[in-house]
Amino acid sequence: MALRDRLPGAERERGDGPNLVGEYLNRLLVDLDRDELHGLTDVQRRARLERRLSDIISFDGPVLSARDRAGFIRRVIDEALGLGVLEPLLADETITEIMVNGADSVFVERRGRVERHPTVFSSEEQLMQTIDRIVSKVNRRIDESSPMVDARLESGERVNVIIPPLSLDGPTLTIRRFPRPFRLEELVVRETLSRPVAELLTAVVRAKFNVIISGGTGTGKTTFLNSLSGMIPEHERIITIEDAAELSLQQPHVVRLESRPANVEGSGQVSIRDLVRNSLRMRPDRIVVGEVRGGETLDMLQAMNTGHAGSLATVHANSTIDALGRLETLASMDEMSLPSDVLRDQINTAVDIVIQLSRLHDGSRKVVDVAALVSKRREPFRTVSLAHFQADPAVLGERARGVFLHHHLPEDIAERLHFSGQLVPDAFQDHGGEV
Repeated sequence: MALRDRLPGAERERGDGPNLVGEYLNRLLVDLDRDELHGLTDVQRRARLERRLSDIISFDGPVLSARDRAGFIRRVIDEALGLGVLEPLLADETITEIMVNGADSVFVERRGRVERHPTVFSSEEQLMQTIDRIVSKVNRRIDESSPMVDARLESGERVNVIIPPLSLDGPTLTIRRFPRPFRLEELVVRETLSRPVAELLTAVVRAKFNVIISGGTGTGKTTFLNSLSGMIPEHERIITIEDAAELSLQQPHVVRLESRPANVEGSGQVSIRDLVRNSLRMRPDRIVVGEVRGGETLDMLQAMNTGHAGSLATVHANSTIDALGRLETLASMDEMSLPSDVLRDQINTAVDIVIQLSRLHDGSRKVVDVAALVSKRREPFRTVSLAHFQADPAVLGERARGVFLHHHLPEDIAERLHFSGQLVPDAFQDHGGEV
């Protein structure tokens, strides 16, 4: 029986059945002399395989239109060289996250909204082959004894994998694509924040205020941190510290550090805390921490308090005041077990500004609050809002609307900006205003 006769209706006509893809992949690999691919670039290797597969199909293959034939060849080569059915999703720049919940369940995020995608894997075995291909490139392994892995694709996307027995419905794969770096001006155009708020934050960064960016999962903390970091003067030496390198600073003097998990023997781990401590010996003008999650928070606070002003970091929290409480909790995870009033002293002395990000009902990300920490020493945390987004009542199916309200700056903040050579935007002077 001919290959194309084994496929049901539409698949037979298009030549895109998973079995047909697998069969022609096997034929290509059998026909191929692996040595002829040695030394070729990825582009040259793909072109060589496409020509060889085209010859095989011409000799004995399904009768396809030019469009379907090109698509079929791409699918087979994607299986041979790339990540198979995921390759078209990775090539789609509108997709920011890919979530595979088993072989036959794929969801994607576009413009802040999650939707089911018709892409499926032919089998759980094919999904595991894709996962193995990902983790093997970063010298990791995944099996029942090590069922969770964080990795990064060569193109930069962050990957998380969890398999049975921890994942009850089959292998689960999450790929997070890092959006291209946005300048702060672009975020103003996208209405993430108002122009006066952007001007204020630019002045705050240049005046070396210590800034914490707070928000929940998917609110755009890393994107905003990257944009805000772009306001650091070019002559300064910047050390960035991350679990997975996402930041893309454009200044000429940037040193990027990335943590490392333990190897299969359980040794060789380098934590965020190790990197924060080491960065203090690297003569930084600024320290930028992608996210604080544990005891490294205390080291970061101490760095802010000992001559490393202008540091930036992100933290998971739902409000500006919650962010400060979260910092206290994380700092308490240090083995020194400092009393809570001592930790409050560290935070009140170190942190100047907290920026809260949220994702609204339409998927848009907003700066919803910019607050100054005004409590002193061991006092309970107190903040003053410098600007906030006042949202209109949500209407299902409609775009989120509202206004940015700007408030008069506390005198000490205005003076600090003035003595740093920074102007206070008009919207934050006596009359205030809204946008």
